[in-house]
Amino acid sequence: MGRDAPGRLDRAYAWLEGLIDLERTPNARAHRLSLAPAMALLDRLGHPERDLSVVHVAGSKGKGSTALLAESVLHAAGERVGTFTSPHLERWSERFRIGGEPVAERDLARVLDEIRPHVDALRADSAAPVPSFFDAATAAALLLFRDAGVDRVVLEVGLGGRLDSTNVVDPAVSCITSIELEHTDRLGDTLAAIAREKAGIVKSGRPVVTGRLPPEAAGEVAVRAAQVGAPLAVLGTDFDVERLGEATLRGMRLRVRDGDVCFEVRLPLAGSHQADNAALAVACVRRLGAHSAPALAHAAQIGLGRAVLPGRIEVLGERPLLVVDAAHTERSAAALAHALAGSARGRTHLLLSVSSDKRHAEILAHVLPLASTVFVTRAEPARSRDPEQIAQAIRSAAPLLAVRTVEDPVAAVLAARRGLGPDDRLVVTGSVYLAGAARRVLRAEGTAREGARTRSSS
Repeated sequence: MGRDAPGRLDRAYAWLEGLIDLERTPNARAHRLSLAPAMALLDRLGHPERDLSVVHVAGSKGKGSTALLAESVLHAAGERVGTFTSPHLERWSERFRIGGEPVAERDLARVLDEIRPHVDALRADSAAPVPSFFDAATAAALLLFRDAGVDRVVLEVGLGGRLDSTNVVDPAVSCITSIELEHTDRLGDTLAAIAREKAGIVKSGRPVVTGRLPPEAAGEVAVRAAQVGAPLAVLGTDFDVERLGEATLRGMRLRVRDGDVCFEVRLPLAGSHQADNAALAVACVRRLGAHSAPALAHAAQIGLGRAVLPGRIEVLGERPLLVVDAAHTERSAAALAHALAGSARGRTHLLLSVSSDKRHAEILAHVLPLASTVFVTRAEPARSRDPEQIAQAIRSAAPLLAVRTVEDPVAAVLAARRGLGPDDRLVVTGSVYLAGAARRVLRAEGTAREGARTRSSS
C-alpha cells in the first residue's frame, strides 16, 4: 500500500464506522430493511455478485457458526472460499475471509476506497436510495471475493433475510439454521412472520437446507420452497447427526448421515448445539453437487476436525479455566450454561456486558447460577446497557452474590482474571464487543506468560 498505508487504512475504517454514526442521527435517510440501496450500489460497481457461487446462510442462531464450518469443509475439499460474517470480534478484516484467513487489510482499504465515492454519490442524490453501513460492507465483501477469483462464497445474512443486504445474490444453496423470536420490531412478532422473512433468501430452483425449526416456522419455509420450486432438505428428516458420547468443553464425537455421505468425526468445539451446525454445513456442501460422496466425507472429516470458532464458548486457558463466549440471547446463554455444567472446580468469576437492546433478565437467569462473583462492565459505549443497571438486576435476582461494576472493559477483564487459582474459572459473556476485548487481553496475557516460561527454562 506504500508509505501511507496506515493512514489509508485508518481513513477507510473511519469512513466505514462513520456510516454507522450517520444511521444513528435523527432523520437519517438510510433504508435499513430494503434491497434498493444495496442494488443501487452494486449497479454502480458492476454487479460483482453475479460472478460468484454462493452458500447463503440465515437463522436466528447458529448462522455464523454454520457459515464458518461450511468454509472449513469447502477448504478441506480443495476450494478457495470467500466468507462474509458479522460482527467482528477484534478487527474489521475478520468479517471478510479468503482461504480461511482474514483478508489483508490493504486489500480491504483498497475496496473501501473504491466503494466510497459511489456511496457518497447516492447519499448526495436526494432521490436515490441511501446505502447503509451493512450495504457498503456487503458490497466490499462481494468485490473482494470477485477480485480474488474465489471458487465459492459463504455469505451470512445480517438481519432477517428477505430485505437483508446480502439477499442481492442468487445463491447456489440457501440455509436457514434456526428460527426464534428476535428483532420483533422489524421482522414480526410471531415465529411464522419471522420465518417468512428468513425464507426470503430461498430462490427459484435452488436447494434449501434447514435446521430443526418450530412447526409453524417450518411450515412457512416449506410453503416458500414449494412456491419457488426449491428442493428442501430438513435436519432430522433428510439428513441427521448423532452425538456419540457426551459433549465436553474440548468437543464431541459425531456421526453425520446425509444420503450416501456417512462419516464419524471429532468436532473440537464446545456446546452440543454445534453438532447441528456441523450437519447443516455438510448438507449445504453436499447440495452444491461439486464433490463425490467419498470425497465430501473425507473433506468433512478433515474440515470439521480442525474447525475453530473464535468467541463461541472458546477456551483460552486451562488452569485457571478461561472461557470467552459472545452469547447475547437467552438461548445462547442457556447453551453456554449447559456446556459449562460439571466443569466447575473452584470459584467462578463471571464477567458480563449486555447490549441495551437485549433482554438481560433472561440471560442472567442462565448464567448467574454459574457464578461465585460477578463483574459487570460496559463493552461498547453507545450500545451497552449501563453496568449499574445490570448490577442492580443481579442484586435483585441473587442478593447473596458478590457484584462489582468496572466501567472500562479492559480493566474489567483484568480485575475478573486477578486472583483466580488454578482450579478456578473465568467466564466472559453477554456481548460480542466484550468477547473481542477479552480475547485481546487474555491472549496477550497467555503470550506473555508463555514467553516468561520460555525465558526461565532457557
